[in-house]
Amino acid sequence: MHNIDLILTLTGGFIAALALGYVTQRIGLSPIVGYLLAGIVLGPHTPGYVASQEMAEQLAEIGVILLMFGVGLQFHFKELLAVKRIAIPGAVVQSLVATGVAAVVMHAFGWSWSAGIVFGLAISVASTVVLTRVLSDSGDLHTPTGHISIGWLVMEDLFTVFVLVLLPAIFGPGAAAGGGIWVAMGWASVKIVALVAFTFVVGGWAIPRLLTGIAKTGSRELFTLAVLATALGIAVGSAKLFGVSMALGAFLAGMIVGRSEFSVRAATEALPMRDAFAVLFFVSVGMLFNWRSMIESPGMVLATMGVILISKPLAAFVIVLLLRYPLRVALAVSIVLAQIGEFSFILATMGRQLEILPENASNILVAGAILSITLNPLAYRLVGPIEKQLARFAPGAVRWIERRAGGDTAGSGPAVNTSGRHRAIVVGYGPIGQTVARLLRENEIDATIVELNIETVQRLKAAGTVAIYGDATRVDTLTQAGVASATALVLSASSIQDGNEIVRQARALNPRIRVLARTAYVRELETLRAAGADEVFSGEGEVALAMTASVLRNLGATPEQIDRERQRVHTELFGKSAAAG
Repeated sequence: MHNIDLILTLTGGFIAALALGYVTQRIGLSPIVGYLLAGIVLGPHTPGYVASQEMAEQLAEIGVILLMFGVGLQFHFKELLAVKRIAIPGAVVQSLVATGVAAVVMHAFGWSWSAGIVFGLAISVASTVVLTRVLSDSGDLHTPTGHISIGWLVMEDLFTVFVLVLLPAIFGPGAAAGGGIWVAMGWASVKIVALVAFTFVVGGWAIPRLLTGIAKTGSRELFTLAVLATALGIAVGSAKLFGVSMALGAFLAGMIVGRSEFSVRAATEALPMRDAFAVLFFVSVGMLFNWRSMIESPGMVLATMGVILISKPLAAFVIVLLLRYPLRVALAVSIVLAQIGEFSFILATMGRQLEILPENASNILVAGAILSITLNPLAYRLVGPIEKQLARFAPGAVRWIERRAGGDTAGSGPAVNTSGRHRAIVVGYGPIGQTVARLLRENEIDATIVELNIETVQRLKAAGTVAIYGDATRVDTLTQAGVASATALVLSASSIQDGNEIVRQARALNPRIRVLARTAYVRELETLRAAGADEVFSGEGEVALAMTASVLRNLGATPEQIDRERQRVHTELFGKSAAAG
């Protein structure tokens, strides 16, 4: 029967998640909402088929492990160290603020202080799955916002490990005195340090050699199994041997593999099932939802949502600004952390086992998780609009924030060209932007860089390059960059959002400026030209031209034949106007 239950749970979960995820995606919501609804449909509190909650949770745990392993692959240790200045104090202070507010609120509802503190600790921890999915869907996972958020979450996980060790020492049958609490904290520190040391010293030596040996066999299946065994083995070993979360162990394992030459292959070959199992996490959360919790305790649910959606993000927002980060980063980090998830349920489970939390705490927590997970992707889409509205209604405050972040030179006016040479504005400082800027300087053309990565801006300024931190779609950013007197504007990144708007704004400020834009797809060429771009370069088109020339060259075509065929393909892809230019 267990095998049948497992198959039915998997099948029902995937089918319901696919159907409802597709519907929510089509109506403009995040698919996460559909996955949660699928769990509610399959749960015991709605009519119809009821899936196995226990099996769904076990399968979801595999998804969490694989997800954290994948995040670790892309998150190198130097990036964790780079955000330690904000991640450590941010995670601790935000957790303490959320815990304190929740304890006061729940005490007002008649709970004991102990129950309020444990409940507050539970809702102070954000969901790994939700955070990484929201950042990935928004393209922000590998930006400064993503690095800070992931580092912040790792610190929250470590903080949670301390709490899980301390709770039995404080509230267990043999509750320790004050000295015992310090012993428990010290023991938790030792276990975490031992895990990190073991993973990076032993794992850093053994894992690359293991994967090298497996890769030499030429077997794709063995390599996939080796990576999965590494992820699951270190995750389970972390819990069994060191007493920390499996998600943290998987994250560290991913960081080890990510430091080797196998990081790309591991991500592409060994983790295709990651997203499927991660979906089951949301389904399992939805299955816990009991409608009666909304009816019986609406005040507690609303108060819980207030802590999650107001207290937590407000504390994070203030912390990020105090540490001199830009407004956009503060908004993004605070909003993406405004949800709860898997670690919240782990803490709540221990709270119930120790008889600290009342019976209705679980239902309130699940209701808070459902609502916050549903609202979080929608709220994250508002980061840009909120920033624009703040700049509109409180421009002085926004300029002050950006000046403190070191990314704005407001007050000194637009970038001034004192060299007497031509000047171009380069939006984006990736590999293409760096090459363009270098070539401009080598040809005695001054380059002003507009970039949304504050670390890049600060590094450029330290090197003596004129750099502006800001969103190029905003008129004040273009004005400060000096677009009115610039000779050319170069959109160097194919991922620039609202490129059409940037071109239109630049044309309005300087009708004579020459605009060169880059886009990933041929279908976007005409849109950018219609907005006013003089020349548009498509990644798809340039690759097609290069491949055409290579094929003809290998077939023995003459240079004249290759040029003629390139011209024909160029006209087909880019149009006659581009070919003429």
